[in-house]
Amino acid sequence: MRRLLGLAIRYALGPALALVLALVATPGVARAEVSEAPARPDEQFDVMNLLSKNHLHDLHEEDWNAYGQITGIASYKLPFSAAYTKPGFSLSTDKEVSWTTSVTAYLGLRLWQGAELYVVPEMIAEVPLSGLRGLGGAIQNFELQKQGQATPTVYRSRAYLTQTIPLGGERLDLDSQPQQLAGHRKTSRRLELVVGNYSIGDFFDKNTYSGPLRQQFFNMSFLTYAAYDFVADARGFSWGATAALFWDDWDMHVGRLAPPLNPNSLPLTFQLDQFYGDQIEIEHNHKLFGRPGAVRVLGYHNRESMGRFDDAVAAFRKDPTQNAANCGNLYNYGSPSTDAPDLCFVRRPNDKYGIGINLEQEIAPDIGVFFRGMYSDGQTEVYAFTSTDRSIAFGVLGKGTVWRRPRDVTGIGAGFNWISQQHADYLKAGGVEGFVGDGNITAATESVLDVFYSVNVISSVWLSGDYQHIVNPAFNSDRGPVDIFGARFHAEF
Repeated sequence: MRRLLGLAIRYALGPALALVLALVATPGVARAEVSEAPARPDEQFDVMNLLSKNHLHDLHEEDWNAYGQITGIASYKLPFSAAYTKPGFSLSTDKEVSWTTSVTAYLGLRLWQGAELYVVPEMIAEVPLSGLRGLGGAIQNFELQKQGQATPTVYRSRAYLTQTIPLGGERLDLDSQPQQLAGHRKTSRRLELVVGNYSIGDFFDKNTYSGPLRQQFFNMSFLTYAAYDFVADARGFSWGATAALFWDDWDMHVGRLAPPLNPNSLPLTFQLDQFYGDQIEIEHNHKLFGRPGAVRVLGYHNRESMGRFDDAVAAFRKDPTQNAANCGNLYNYGSPSTDAPDLCFVRRPNDKYGIGINLEQEIAPDIGVFFRGMYSDGQTEVYAFTSTDRSIAFGVLGKGTVWRRPRDVTGIGAGFNWISQQHADYLKAGGVEGFVGDGNITAATESVLDVFYSVNVISSVWLSGDYQHIVNPAFNSDRGPVDIFGARFHAEF
């Protein structure tokens, strides 16, 4: 663990400090929204604001609230060149169009003193690029889900209970937001317990300038650490419990959640004494030259029935009949290759570890920068998130106050993703996994540049344009680069 921490600091702090120093003199624009939450009630139309204006709801001391959102994203990929392509597993070299549509309702209810219940039904429909294969960590649309389909699917994304135990400190003034009831009932020192169905991203790895992306970047590299293989079903949600201690400027979160039964699959396994995902995060909020910022360090440990890359290669070399085409009823990704290893033969209880650092800092009155870096061990297959083993991402985000568009949002971000040597050897031998498998590989850093501008059309509606340049897709310098243009419609109510 000491070696992992040293590597995380080596790859994380240097680029982050360079970025901050480079941007300190940049003129400011208004600070971006922290989350998916609507703007303050006096700034936009929504159901809660309408009820409040008619004296049917108290937006300052809530016992319940209800919000919603609609997001549509379209992506157009230009043709690109490649030395080789594995049909069905590589990103297609032809032009392609991809889209997603999501509709979400956020329902909150106060049950008793300190207790709150949140239920979040959701609908999504999608058509990914190349069947959602051929990109490692730089997946161009953060809304895409493994096993998604063009037919709209309705499901419960979240249903969880929180219990807050006050421990003193200052009384907090909380705004009304999705998954947050307004009021003055929480203090700066408190213990919060969460149990139920939710996403790890609801409570871990928060970042003001690179968080829930429906008003921010398009690429999945900026949703969380690309190398954070957090346990979740194919839609990104799980069941479990989290405890959080808040003590003024310090926070600590610990949680255990259920992993999927098989990699990138929808059913979960609830044998939490045998298979689980544990995480711990420590956060410190600070002022740097009078401006707010935060530092977060997160570590995770997954115990899952997963295959090691070196075991798969060794098994194939020892017995060539243990090839991808012979997986039979064992869980696999359908590769027809008779001359390549497959993870299906070597899945057994294994461990995966990772450690990451997350920085955010306001550097001028209306502008903020962010940095994330994570090192995962890279010995085993991806189980729930992207194919990346090590990642960094950084950028700048702000609003359009300078040009008198205070509710417009714009940003530029860069992400860099790597795989371990064992992972590269497995792909070089022709192996495939959840997202990548070109049949061969010249291993290289997969990188993405993401630039977007979001125009506030009316109070609660935004239209966004986006450009992404992806180099070495699927960690393979024999293919690409890839250029993708995107558009997004987002409304809140």
